Amino acid sequence: MRYGLGGRPARWMHRRALPAGLTFTLLVTAAACRPDLTPPGAPTSWPTSSARHWQWQWQLDGVLDPDVEADVFVLDPVGTTAAQTAELRSRDRRLVCQVHIGSVRPTDPDASRYPARVRGATIARSGRVWLDVRRWDVLRPVLADRFRLCRGKGFGAVVFADADGYDHRSGFALEFDDQLTFNRRVATLARSLGLSPGLLGDLAQVAALAPDFDFAVNEECVRLGRCDKLLPFVDAGKPVFHVEYTGDTTDFCVTSVGYGFASIRKNRTLDAWRLPCPSP
Repeated sequence: MRYGLGGRPARWMHRRALPAGLTFTLLVTAAACRPDLTPPGAPTSWPTSSARHWQWQWQLDGVLDPDVEADVFVLDPVGTTAAQTAELRSRDRRLVCQVHIGSVRPTDPDASRYPARVRGATIARSGRVWLDVRRWDVLRPVLADRFRLCRGKGFGAVVFADADGYDHRSGFALEFDDQLTFNRRVATLARSLGLSPGLLGDLAQVAALAPDFDFAVNEECVRLGRCDKLLPFVDAGKPVFHVEYTGDTTDFCVTSVGYGFASIRKNRTLDAWRLPCPSP
């Protein structure tokens, strides 16, 4: 599954500035920053001492490259095999499955489980269809099975995509509080099935939702000038996995690592290529 989020540039950005002339150096080895692997059947833990030191990979397209030097892999649970996750786990990688909780693609294996009454407008850029997140009775069993698929393949965490239908022309009269209630319900559901929940995008609700989630994934907050919105995660010692699709790492890493994010440069297709920012 491919995924991308747009955002509206903020009029200002609070920046935690790094000292002038800072040069990045690795103060700790990757092995020193990587805690013990979480055993199968338990949700992934995110020690606060490691929050600023994770290296991560986000791959949803192309042949999976298990040799990427990253501690955390965000992957498609349908396209990724149990053999692939087993290989990554044998290398002490932490695995996050990406699940679209607020939309469905017509070609998804479980698309037929979403009746017409909960399907709304089509997202032009992806062909996905927004869902009526007020219908928890309909969406819950489908999402539970998606999470069980993740758990069964060896993932210990899940990140929620399209968790902001209220902020788009979804085809439903969704309110801010409708989305908050739904996102919290899904986080609780994920935990009940042995998965650590993470939030992708939905910056306008981060301040309210940060206590309910263990980590965040963000796209292009430096380019859009919205990185300050993610500080509730950082202040709580929770990791923020951040990606930019344009710009030079020598420029945006100063900002993102200064905020305390784990940052990389990626192609928008989210193939195997990545260019990481050094650890702080």
